[in-house]
Amino acid sequence: MTPKFDAESQVIEICDFIRHVVQNARAKGVVVAVSGGIDSAVVATLAVRALGRKRVMGLLLFEKEDRNSADFKDAKQLISQLGISSFDVSFSDIIRSFNTTLRDYKLSRTALGNIKARARMIVNYAFANSRNLLVAGTGDKSEEMIGYFTKYGDGGVDFQPIAHLYKTEVKSLALHLGIPSRIVSKPSSPHLWKGHLATDEIPLDYPILDEVLRLLFDQSRGPNEVSKTLKVPRRIVDKVTKMHEASDHKREAPPMLGSSSNAIS
Repeated sequence: MTPKFDAESQVIEICDFIRHVVQNARAKGVVVAVSGGIDSAVVATLAVRALGRKRVMGLLLFEKEDRNSADFKDAKQLISQLGISSFDVSFSDIIRSFNTTLRDYKLSRTALGNIKARARMIVNYAFANSRNLLVAGTGDKSEEMIGYFTKYGDGGVDFQPIAHLYKTEVKSLALHLGIPSRIVSKPSSPHLWKGHLATDEIPLDYPILDEVLRLLFDQSRGPNEVSKTLKVPRRIVDKVTKMHEASDHKREAPPMLGSSSNAIS
């Protein structure tokens, strides 16, 4: 059974966490890359509630071809509604320089896509470092658990305000916060290539994926039981497990001699 989700308690807890992290770091505030999607909308909104709008900066990191997209318009409108300062970075120029330099090396689509995620991280930290801000992560638990993020890309942040919440819980929180329904309901996308959707790569849509993850890892149920309980094919449950195991290195510090684990499994 899915546990009852108390959205207001989560707002209070997350806002306290944000204030605590920023205060301990002696930072002036946070920077959030606002993508037009639900996760960054929730994080930006919570950051404003926790710190006030003057201590939150939004970054728009869109390529030229995406500037007429719904995501770009939603990101700009959210920033306007929150009343936070923002910068619209010429991200196409940055990506073009990477692609030009590396074009003769026949890199895969995934490798080139991950360059975009890592370039966003670099820009986030350029602004954060110059203004004594922290980079707020926008990853949720569903994606963290299966490693659906770029190592040192969207995973390269100072703290993670909503990484303890499954995607379905993030959606409930977004509705509670009054985030526009068009942002809440739109398909998730990492925006690493044209037409890129999360559901093209994850093994299940988020509502059922969250249930599989809860049973496997929160309740320590066996894969056969999870398969029968949720009526999900065993091979899909196994795929979720393998994605979790294969991405352990993304959730841990790099191995080193003298640590408990000195090799990537």
